[in-house]
Amino acid sequence: MNVLVENEQFGDSLVGALATMVPGESFASVTDAEPPAEILLTFAPRLEMLDRALEIGVRWVHVLATGVDKMPLERLGNCVVTCSRGASSVPIAEFVLATMLAFEKQLPQSWLSEPPERWNIAQLGGLRGRTLGLIGIGAIGQEVARRALAFDMNVVAVRRRQGPSPIDGITMLDSLPSLLAMSDHVVIAAPATKDTHHLLGAAEFAAMKPTAHLVNVSRGSLVDQDALLGALDESQLAMASLDTVDPEPLPAGHPLYRHTRVRLSAHISWSSPDSMPRTLELFVENLRRYRAGEPLEGIVDVAAGY
Repeated sequence: MNVLVENEQFGDSLVGALATMVPGESFASVTDAEPPAEILLTFAPRLEMLDRALEIGVRWVHVLATGVDKMPLERLGNCVVTCSRGASSVPIAEFVLATMLAFEKQLPQSWLSEPPERWNIAQLGGLRGRTLGLIGIGAIGQEVARRALAFDMNVVAVRRRQGPSPIDGITMLDSLPSLLAMSDHVVIAAPATKDTHHLLGAAEFAAMKPTAHLVNVSRGSLVDQDALLGALDESQLAMASLDTVDPEPLPAGHPLYRHTRVRLSAHISWSSPDSMPRTLELFVENLRRYRAGEPLEGIVDVAAGY
């Protein structure tokens, strides 16, 4: 039976890579496929391509991303849905630490292009003793926490479901306002769902320290961007490092591009030399499990949206 690949996004190179990794399998693009086919590998297919895949028997959909907010989950019926949860957690965590260090060490402002007024004088910050507030403590949040703890930061976190910390050294809190009030760096690592839309708005920004730094490596929809711009203008927080915004790509002339307290990147925190190989390895392992009748990893709760 064929494994269908949503080919428009990734091209024939993806089919070739998978054929090399799993020589006993048959991979085909959705447009070229003939039934039967039980498996669809995709990022965010066009609706007609998804409907075609379902028509010819797909029962398992694997999403080549951590988030599934771009998938029309309501159309998938009884299909099992998995995602590449954790595939990019390490490079994203490294990116988060880089943004926090850049904020504390005043980079790139500290680099010189001409002689300064004074040498050996600066007022730089540091991570040691600072409090990191994690909104979300999944694979990405956990990797951020491990690195923050290595820098001797205090780490607190909130998540949707109450429970003990998955990592020693993290203090779990029961409310977002409590986390915002005590955090020097606030990192958003929660999924995009209907319940997390504009999770951070005017009231939340007002609860933050005026010296605080916000980092978003989740989805832009979790932040009310108009409220964020207003809060930055009113110095309710010091800076926002945004790797993800709403919409993407952000249109030319948007105020986030030119705001002096915003560090904006083009949703690239996932990028590393092993990001795509790691992503494909997770699918290949799940494919082995599927063929062996074993439980799949990265199962998506369709009702919850992640």
